Amino acid sequence: MGRGRAKAKQTKVARKLKYSTPETDLTALERELASRRGSGDGDDDYSDIAARYNSEYEDEGER
Repeated sequence: MGRGRAKAKQTKVARKLKYSTPETDLTALERELASRRGSGDGDDDYSDIAARYNSEYEDEGER
């Protein structure tokens, strides 16, 4: 008992979140995507680890 008001408020908030369309800041999104694309370091982060792993286990694959 006594949960009716709280549940109604939660339902109202849930509906608002589900059906509302917030304004998207496209310029901020463009900046974020451009900064990720411009870094170019994504593959280099793991290349040294992969090289070490490959050299360490190179001979095991030839059984």
